[in-house]
Amino acid sequence: MIKALSLAAALAVLPLSAAAQEAPPAETSAASAEAAIEAAAERFEARMEEFGERAEALGADESLTDDQRETRIAALWGEYAPDVQAFTAVVSQHAAQIAGQALAEVDIEAVVVEAMREVNLSGAMAAAGGMAMNGAWASNDPEHMATYGLMADYAIGGALDEVDAAMTEVNAATAEIAADAVAEPAPPAAD
Repeated sequence: MIKALSLAAALAVLPLSAAAQEAPPAETSAASAEAAIEAAAERFEARMEEFGERAEALGADESLTDDQRETRIAALWGEYAPDVQAFTAVVSQHAAQIAGQALAEVDIEAVVVEAMREVNLSGAMAAAGGMAMNGAWASNDPEHMATYGLMADYAIGGALDEVDAAMTEVNAATAEIAADAVAEPAPPAAD
């Protein structure tokens, strides 16, 4: 049963993967997204190096008091803060395209088939069928109802823990794929 709920997490990714597979220019857009991020990173790095040099010069200026240094460095940072925001915006904008490309390469159907195979092998489906056939579920006995209520609460809690764990894995894998896609240089464009 718990493995079946892990399947729910895999199915949650299915619409994203299907949408990504339907977009034919995804490879081109992912490559252009990587190029845009790379170009933005180079501009950002140059600006931050410039900021560092200017901040060091202000820090080394002995004619300034500590308060004056802090004020001037804060004002200097005000000049460079928009660069941080611009770089963050570019990465945020293009990371979704890169993640979509990566998700398009995941065979969701194979993941679902494997999850169902594990569920069937674990006996969870047989156990669920046995519980459903048990006449005690239809009983109005308050003790049975309380017992099965506790069992259901426990099962739901365990299932939710599994879904949370699966979503954490999916989010970590998505972040890793996006980070790898950003880290890998874009393939040369075909002429």
